[in-house]
Amino acid sequence: MAGNYEKLIDPFGRQIEDLRISVTDRCNFRCTYCMPEEGMKWLDRSAVMSFEEIEQLARIFVERYGVKGIRLTGGEPTVRAHLPVLVEMLSKLQGPDGPVDLSMTTNGATMRLLAPKLKAAGLKRVNISLDTLEREKFFQMTRRDELDNVLDGIKAAQEAGFAPVKINAVIERGTNDNEIVDLATFGREQNVEMRFIEFMPLEADGHWMTETVVGQDEIVEKISAVYPIEVMSARGAAPADRFRYLDGGLHGADGPGSRIGIIPTVTKPFCGDCDRVRLTAEGDFRTCLFATQEFGLLEALRSGESEDQLATRIEAAVGTKWAGHQINQVNFTRPTKSMSQLGG
Repeated sequence: MAGNYEKLIDPFGRQIEDLRISVTDRCNFRCTYCMPEEGMKWLDRSAVMSFEEIEQLARIFVERYGVKGIRLTGGEPTVRAHLPVLVEMLSKLQGPDGPVDLSMTTNGATMRLLAPKLKAAGLKRVNISLDTLEREKFFQMTRRDELDNVLDGIKAAQEAGFAPVKINAVIERGTNDNEIVDLATFGREQNVEMRFIEFMPLEADGHWMTETVVGQDEIVEKISAVYPIEVMSARGAAPADRFRYLDGGLHGADGPGSRIGIIPTVTKPFCGDCDRVRLTAEGDFRTCLFATQEFGLLEALRSGESEDQLATRIEAAVGTKWAGHQINQVNFTRPTKSMSQLGG
């Protein structure tokens, strides 16, 4: 689809083409690396973007700047009431390649109820979080006894026609690093693409140490010792390095279970190709997950600013985007908000 789009370019020449939108700060889990067990102060509902406000801001990014992809996040996006209504609204936005590529990251616990409605509303892809296959460990990591519902939610997403279904697993040394091969086996058997994510310094209790990081090379080594893999073509702006099984997997070489992805945020940062920006649930614009500065787009929208004025704010904010997140460097500053508040 042709169109006259302005390019949204940051100071390092990277074109912004991917927008992450947090639709709520609330969640039905309490994952240890995402939020504290107790004491979270939820946003007042009046402070959270309405569906109409989300659509207004998203429209600027898609129709003015040619953003190609929108990913809905939270907290947990499925706890937002009437989510399929928002999906239908956003799915109508037209970008450079036609309808915007609309996806969602979820813990999967309610997908049995929502998957068909979300698919019918126009959601194209889902990533479901699953860090362990062990019931007791699942409870320890999420503080909820929901493993069966998540596993059933994965099946529900497949049955609803989402393809590929990707499974996100955050790997933390001493917690679930002994399950790397088991999770890879799960992906092969269930024909889903496993995505292993390095543990990042955004966990709720602020005790992150580099010793807890299981790096990409170690993950590859453990999997390849059981299921030989080879690297696939360069990821470009996508966050995951991808690998395929030399035996083609159990469901054919083109199936999602024939490959894995690894997001090496800590050991092999992909900042140089980053094309992502973010909107928090309260409508603050962030140019990086680890940014220490936010720009209040919702406040400006509610004050009556025009689209041109909002666009000026967006362009100015993108002009502050960092070269990289500086993890493991002495000047790294941990964001004051937890992952659940940032829409990781």
